[in-house]
Amino acid sequence: MRILVTGGAGFIGANLCRALAAMPEVRRVTVLDDLSSGHARNLDGLDVDFVHGSILDAELLATLAGDATTVIHLAARPSVPRSLEDPLASHTVNATGTLHVLEACRAGRPHVILASSSSVYGDCPEPRKHEDLPTRPLSPYGASKLATEAYALAYARCFGLPVLPFRFFNVYGPLQGADHAYAAVIPTFVSAVLSGRAVPVHGDGRQARDFTYVGSVTDVIVQAARNRVTSATPVNLAFGTRVSLLELRDILAVVLGEPVETAFLPSRAGDIRESQASPRLLRDLFPGVRPMSLADGLRMTVTWFEQTMRTQSASHM
Repeated sequence: MRILVTGGAGFIGANLCRALAAMPEVRRVTVLDDLSSGHARNLDGLDVDFVHGSILDAELLATLAGDATTVIHLAARPSVPRSLEDPLASHTVNATGTLHVLEACRAGRPHVILASSSSVYGDCPEPRKHEDLPTRPLSPYGASKLATEAYALAYARCFGLPVLPFRFFNVYGPLQGADHAYAAVIPTFVSAVLSGRAVPVHGDGRQARDFTYVGSVTDVIVQAARNRVTSATPVNLAFGTRVSLLELRDILAVVLGEPVETAFLPSRAGDIRESQASPRLLRDLFPGVRPMSLADGLRMTVTWFEQTMRTQSASHM
C-alpha cells in the first residue's frame, strides 16, 4: 500500500502515521500538512515522506493522490470556538478542502478514509447517537464536517469512489496540545493540573462526552485501510461511553493521586450537552476492536504530558 495522510502532522495524524509505518504491507506513507495546527516534530523518527502544503492546492493534491492506493483525509480546521470566530475559514478548509481531496482521488479511485465529527448530531435528544438520526449541527464547525461526509458519500454514489467516513467523538491522547486557546478538554485539564492550576469547566460540568483514546482510533483506521472497508453511511468511531466533565475531573484525580481543583466558567456558544455514540455499526464492521479504558488512556496521556514538560523545562535551562 502507498498511503497519503492529509493532516498527518496533527495529533491524530501523527499517531496514525506511527501505526501505519509499522505495517509490513505499507510501502510508503506520505504526509501532506500545512502545519497550521500540526507540528513537524510530531513526525520525528518516522519513515514518512513529508510534504509541506495545503489541501487547497489542487495541483499538489492531484500529484500526491495520483500515486496513492489509500488516502486518509484528516486535514481540517478544528474547534467549535474557532469556527464561531471565523466561519468562512472553517468552511473553506473543511468543506472546500475535502472537495479538493475527493476531486484529486476521482481519477485513480484510491480507497478514501476521512474524518467527520460527532458535532454533526448537534443537541439531538436521543441518548445514544446512531447514524440514522437526523443531523442538526449547532456550529459552523459541525456544519462543515457534515459537508465533508456528505461530499464523500456523493462521490461514492456518483463516481464509484470507495469511501469510509468516520464520525470522531472527543479523541484524546499523546501529542494533543494544550498550548492554544482552542485546546480540547482533556489536554486542558491535564495541563492545568500538572501546572498547579484549577481545571476550567464551562457551564455546570454535567455535560457528557464519549471520550475515545487516540490509539483505539488509529487501530480502527489501520484495520480499515488494510481491509479496504467502505460504508454507504458515516460510521461512529467511538464506543458508547458517557462521562461528564465532573466525572472526568474525578477520574483524573484518581489517576494523579491528588485532588483536582475546579474553576467554573460561563457556558460556551455551540457546545453540545450530550455526546454519546451508538457503536453498533462500528462493531459490525470491526468486530475485534476493543477500546482503551478512560483511566488507562488518561494515564498514558499524563505520562506524555509529564515527559513533554520535563523536556521543555530542560531545554530552557
